[in-house]
Amino acid sequence: MANQLVWFDLPAINLDRAIKFYSAILGQKVKKEEYPGMSIGVFPHEGAELGGCIYVSEEDHPGDHGILVYFNCEGRLDEAVAAVPKNGGKVLKEKHQIGPYGWRAIVLDSEGNRIGLHSS
Repeated sequence: MANQLVWFDLPAINLDRAIKFYSAILGQKVKKEEYPGMSIGVFPHEGAELGGCIYVSEEDHPGDHGILVYFNCEGRLDEAVAAVPKNGGKVLKEKHQIGPYGWRAIVLDSEGNRIGLHSS
């Protein structure tokens, strides 16, 4: 088994706002997909790569505690962090080194989810 993680669902309050936020932060388009009775924003991925989506649900709500998902901002971490407040998010912990594992920043997304932005 190459990847222990295969998919993640990220709750949102406003799907279009969240898609705009993540497209700006990642520098790649998050694709909106429409299905009968639901719409999701799918993060860029190919084949067996880890994938995930943004979704709106009456049962699930964004949160700033719990599991911390890290997004790859390789080579553009400063640009990604600068885009956070411009797109409705908040920087909780500025870019800082995490030992031999590179650099990260901890932010709240436009929906109130706490996420990590990472670059080596």
